[in-house]
Amino acid sequence: MKRRIIEIDQEKCNGCGACAAACHEGAIGMVGGKARLLRDDYCDGLGDCLPTCPTGAITFVEREAAPYDEAAVQAAKAAQAPLACGCPGSMAKAIHRQNDAPAAPIAAPSRLTQWPVQIKLVPVEAPYFDGAKLLVAADCTAYAYAAFHERFIRGHITLVGCPKLDGVDYSEKLAEILRRNDIRELTVVRMEVPCCGGLENAAKRALQVSGKFIPWQVVTISTDGRILD
Repeated sequence: MKRRIIEIDQEKCNGCGACAAACHEGAIGMVGGKARLLRDDYCDGLGDCLPTCPTGAITFVEREAAPYDEAAVQAAKAAQAPLACGCPGSMAKAIHRQNDAPAAPIAAPSRLTQWPVQIKLVPVEAPYFDGAKLLVAADCTAYAYAAFHERFIRGHITLVGCPKLDGVDYSEKLAEILRRNDIRELTVVRMEVPCCGGLENAAKRALQVSGKFIPWQVVTISTDGRILD
């Protein structure tokens, strides 16, 4: 049958996961750091997800699609264990650690060499960008990974942000930073949660738009503080 259903523009999607959290039917999921319509018959066509998208990636279209199957949606919900929230990135959980490790005898020094650090606040051009190794990190990573200053900030110019909380697409500003400055390499450090895919995707788009060939890597941190890749 032909009916109204959502469509997600993969180019505009920043991977924040807000639409997946807003979809009460479970029709939207995160695949490869991008939001996707997983099942036509789970989409009721009401569009609760539309106003949550910060980049306008979701629209209505009229096309051939399976009819909305409320019974299937309810059955799928019943089969799942209830979560404290709809967003995997904000699901509450306790992390149990051994507390008998000896404390460091002296405080480790900060390795931060510039200010500001927030992507939204940092200027597009600054002397410290010339010849810099650029670190673009999700806000939570420095709290999750204990040796963040020594492992990632040391020797880098640091930019931090959260695509979900800021509700913006960082790609345009990052592209300008890459385009206008002599950046030697780029490291993206993100959390394992789906909404952090927005930061990774923004950095990838910035590299493409900048027209520069810069060595880059993505490092993923688990919520319990391990480097996953």
